Amino acid sequence: MKKRIITKGILALASMLFATTFYAQESFGGLALYTVRENMGEDAKATLQKVADAGYAYIEAAGYADGKFYGMDPQDFKSYVESIGLTPVSTHMGGVTLENADQQIADTKAAGFEYFTIPVPPMGMFTFDPENRTMGMKGTMEDFAEILTTIGKKCEAAGLKLLYHNHDFEYKNNEDGIKPIVYLLENTDPKYVNFQMDLYWVTRAEADPVSYFEKYPGRFKLWHVKDMDEEGKFAPVGEGTIDFRRILDKKDISGMEKYFVEQDMTWDKKPLEVIKISHKGLKEIGFK
Repeated sequence: MKKRIITKGILALASMLFATTFYAQESFGGLALYTVRENMGEDAKATLQKVADAGYAYIEAAGYADGKFYGMDPQDFKSYVESIGLTPVSTHMGGVTLENADQQIADTKAAGFEYFTIPVPPMGMFTFDPENRTMGMKGTMEDFAEILTTIGKKCEAAGLKLLYHNHDFEYKNNEDGIKPIVYLLENTDPKYVNFQMDLYWVTRAEADPVSYFEKYPGRFKLWHVKDMDEEGKFAPVGEGTIDFRRILDKKDISGMEKYFVEQDMTWDKKPLEVIKISHKGLKEIGFK
């Protein structure tokens, strides 16, 4: 009887070790939760579990309001995410201002994030033309850079890293003949301000990610890995036209530390299915 109990214990331990090893081998890469935002709004905890089950190892949030992340206090969010094997890495904080930055930075730190990412020009500088469906900004580049630097210094003091995330307009000449991304790269200190490159939007702007990596090495700490179909629409990773292998080959010079799958719209597919397709695509391309 005693021998049988010992044998069962050994088998159980072996099973647990195998499962842990398998999990560690299969879980890699990150997911931008904006992809599954509707699911997160319905049931955040269940959705996060499905993200972990799909094989992702870490996440980027996009659901902060009233001092909470997806309705959870920062510490509770951190505890739950980590309890299911996910790591909180980055959060998009589009509502940040110079007045609320201290509180948002404190909440971001308490939730366990490393990166405080600003997704569009903040403080009312972002513009969207619904007729032409084009994005842009108002105000001066000098003010824009100064705002990022001020918030970046606050982040640095709190032990966080500030990033700015692009869409397409930053990689195009504005009315003054200036590319906003070039201005920001050349007029901000990498100690306080760096960048999250969205590979879809850079491609959509007809710019080459690799050329930016080579000209501004080390400035692109996070990537959004988002594919584009032949019509220019969002597509699951690996099912579109972007040459991710060429881009991935330059990850070291870019400064990339982590990356996130993101698909803003999933069309006729469900977001929770799309993230599985994209995770498989990551593996086939060579991301890890």
